[in-house]
Amino acid sequence: MKRQSFLYRVYDLYVDGFRSMTLGRTLWAIILIKLFVIFVILKLFFFPNFIKEHAQEGEESEFVATQVLNVEQ
Repeated sequence: MKRQSFLYRVYDLYVDGFRSMTLGRTLWAIILIKLFVIFVILKLFFFPNFIKEHAQEGEESEFVATQVLNVEQ
């Protein structure tokens, strides 16, 4: 009997698990949709590129340093 490698057995376990899923596929679809909304839609509409708009090209690190260290007096 040929002994299969550990990585192949792990891969086979996951493939077989995903193949026999019923409710899990729906849950994975919901998770992927939520991740898409969080990282794509919210980024486009609610989080503009503040540094690009306010700092000059090549001076981004200095702009961030001054903003972080700027203590209101």
